[in-house]
Amino acid sequence: MQKLAKREEQIMQVLWDRGPSFVKEIIEDLPEPKPHYNSVSTMVRILETKGFIDHKAFGKSHQYFAKVEKEQYQGKAVNDLVDNFFNNSYSEMVAYFAKKEKISEAELQDIIKIIKTNN
Repeated sequence: MQKLAKREEQIMQVLWDRGPSFVKEIIEDLPEPKPHYNSVSTMVRILETKGFIDHKAFGKSHQYFAKVEKEQYQGKAVNDLVDNFFNNSYSEMVAYFAKKEKISEAELQDIIKIIKTNN
């Protein structure tokens, strides 16, 4: 699975959150500055070519929907992050966030509880 550009990820996030959408609806949910309609239309077609989305035709209009689930892409993105920046070590990643105070002790305890209940 390919890594998406930032704007492509934003479009996917809209489709994951909103569900099937027309280009105009996608633009409504994108952050400022809002891209031009033609730019989003082009990016949507690129995402379709990459296999991330598909469409249903309504005359000349197309309603787009995600083919790749958010969890599927999220897993790939996190694995790439861990591989590229944390020597393929999730413990190094968690330690990094703890050192940078991006994760609290209480959150670490919650993570431990999750791990224990999933084993």
